[in-house]
Amino acid sequence: MRLLKHHEKKLLKKVDFYSWKQDKNVREASIIRKYRLQDREDYVEYSHMVGSITKLVSRLKKLPTDNIDRKEMIDQLMDRLFNLGVITTKSSLSTLDKVTVSSFCRRRLPVVMVRLKMSENLKEACTLIEQGHVRVGPNVITDTSFIVTRWLEDYVTWKDSSKIKRAVMQYNDKVDDYDLLQ
Repeated sequence: MRLLKHHEKKLLKKVDFYSWKQDKNVREASIIRKYRLQDREDYVEYSHMVGSITKLVSRLKKLPTDNIDRKEMIDQLMDRLFNLGVITTKSSLSTLDKVTVSSFCRRRLPVVMVRLKMSENLKEACTLIEQGHVRVGPNVITDTSFIVTRWLEDYVTWKDSSKIKRAVMQYNDKVDDYDLLQ
């Protein structure tokens, strides 16, 4: 490598290669790494959703408390976010302030699979989903960014023809003779 000239050294003193303004620095990278987001666009999409939710909540807080429209909109927003699983309770408007990108990431299919003890870690869960071993309800899901709602969480299972399901059933001594023929 050649030695840098004087003006090049001065320019490099002003540049920080570790944190760029457009990268949202460390928080974005840590969330992408923690939840194994494969596309940065997923993080950006969740971030935009959180931004629009906080903007809506701040506008709702400015309305008078006895306004009927305010109450209806708060109820609709809280119902939707509760059904999605982003918030844990529908108690007050202050719970909507706690919505973050991580709360959306916790509802992704690989994270739900780890929580349901279907796999040991997120990497394994992602590969099982991409290989087509997991179904949610009647549909086989191959997209790791699939958001599992609170009501669909009970229907996350193995695909019927999956070898993993067969191995689990053999381990539990619940294999049917008909299943062995397939």
